[in-house]
Amino acid sequence: MLEKLALVEERYEELNHLMADPEVATDPTRLTEYAQERAEIEPLVQTYRQYKSILEELAQTESMLHDDELGEDMRDLVVEEIEKLKARRLELEKELRAMLLPRDPNDEKNVIVEIRAGAGGNEAGLFAADLYRMYTRYAESHGWDTELLSAHETGIGGFKEVIFMVKGRGAYSRLKYESGVHRVQRVPVTEASGRIHTSTATVAVLPEVNEIEVEVNPTDLRVDVYCSSGPGGQHMQKNATAVRITHLPTGMVVSCESERSQLQNKLRAMAVLRSRLYAMEKERQRAERGETRRSQVGTGERSEKIRTYNFPQNRVTDHRIGLTIHRLADVLEGDLDEIIEKLATAEQAERLQAISEG
Repeated sequence: MLEKLALVEERYEELNHLMADPEVATDPTRLTEYAQERAEIEPLVQTYRQYKSILEELAQTESMLHDDELGEDMRDLVVEEIEKLKARRLELEKELRAMLLPRDPNDEKNVIVEIRAGAGGNEAGLFAADLYRMYTRYAESHGWDTELLSAHETGIGGFKEVIFMVKGRGAYSRLKYESGVHRVQRVPVTEASGRIHTSTATVAVLPEVNEIEVEVNPTDLRVDVYCSSGPGGQHMQKNATAVRITHLPTGMVVSCESERSQLQNKLRAMAVLRSRLYAMEKERQRAERGETRRSQVGTGERSEKIRTYNFPQNRVTDHRIGLTIHRLADVLEGDLDEIIEKLATAEQAERLQAISEG
C-alpha cells in the first residue's frame, strides 16, 4: 500500500510542475486535463501526508522512552501520547485503504432513472410520482439538472412510468443505491374506510453510456414514428414526432415523445436504449463470473425490496442496512444524503472485508 501511495504522491508533484509549465498554461485542454487528475488524487495525497507525519511523530515520541533521565510522570505522559498516535495511525490506514479501493468507472456519469408503478393500482402510480419528485428535488439540492425523457401518466397525477435523466458530476455515484423496489404504506386519498394500503414502485438507475461504450448496429433497430399523445395541441397531433425504437435481437422497446423534434426524441430514445443494453451486458458478465456473493447494500436488481416509506409512523426504513429514520416528509422532499452516505459506507466496508478475506 505504501509503495502505491508514494507513486500517487510522486504523480501529484509531477502534475503541479506540469501545470506550472508556460507551454501547458497556454493549452486549455491539457491544463484542464491535468487539473482534473490532480483534483481527483489530492484528497488521497493529503491523507497520505498526514499518515507520514503521524509515523514520524510516533517514531520521535517512542524514542523518548529510551531516555534514562525521563521521570516517571513524564514517561506516563509519553506512553499516553504514543497510544493516541497509534490510534490515529490506524484510523488513517483505514481511510487510505478505503481511498485506494477501485472506483466504479461509472461514478462520475450522468444517469437515466426509470420509475415504474408496481403493485397497488392508482396508489402505486401516485407513489411513482412521489419518487420522481423526491429525486428531482435531490438533484436540485446538488446542483444537478434533470431532463424528462418519457412519461406515461395515470390521469390522476400519477405515473405508470416516468424516465428522466440527471446530469451532473457524480450523479451515478450517489443515485446508484436507489435501484430496486420501493414500498409505501399509507391510507390512499381514495380510501373511505381509512385502511392502510401497501403499494410499490420499481426504480432502475442506469449510467449514461456513449456510442463508443455500447455499439448498436443500425440494422438491429426498427424505428417507428407516431403522433405524440402528450401536450402540445394540434401541432403535436399533426406531426409524427414521437419515436419508438425496437432492438430486434433483444426485443427491447424504448419510446420517447417529450420533444417536439423527431430527431431529439430519437436521440433520447437511443440514450435510454444504450444504457439498458449496457446494464444487460454487465449483468450477463457478472452471471458468467459466477458471483454468488451479493453485497449487503444490494445488487440493484429491480426485484429486491430496498426501502419502505411508512406514513402512519413517519418512518423510512432501508432494509439493506437496517437503517430507520423518522423524517419521512424530509426524505420525500429530497433529503436523501443521510441514507445514501450510510449505504456508501456499508458498501465500502463490505469491499474492504472482501479484500481482507480474499
